[in-house]
Amino acid sequence: MAWIVLIVSGVLEAVWATALGKSAGFTRLWPTVVFGVALTASMSGLAYALRDLPVGTGYAVWVGIGAVLTVTYAMVFDGEAFSVVKLLLLAGIVGSVVGLKVLH
Repeated sequence: MAWIVLIVSGVLEAVWATALGKSAGFTRLWPTVVFGVALTASMSGLAYALRDLPVGTGYAVWVGIGAVLTVTYAMVFDGEAFSVVKLLLLAGIVGSVVGLKVLH
């Protein structure tokens, strides 16, 4: 159960990071609301998962999921530059996250 909660929390990290960027310094209401809700849910889920998982592994997986999804979203929907090198680096993060899960 901790792994499922951790993965969902990692996805929510990408949601709050993206919403933070769209909030324009907390001047836009709905992105700010999404940021606050997603941040609270993401951190709560991380805290829950870390009751059963090692802090280093849990945090690295949480950050890795959030980072990969945030960059992917930005490339697909927000016009962030795409490159093969960036794709390979993201694949490296995914591989590292999977490796941490396998080793646990």
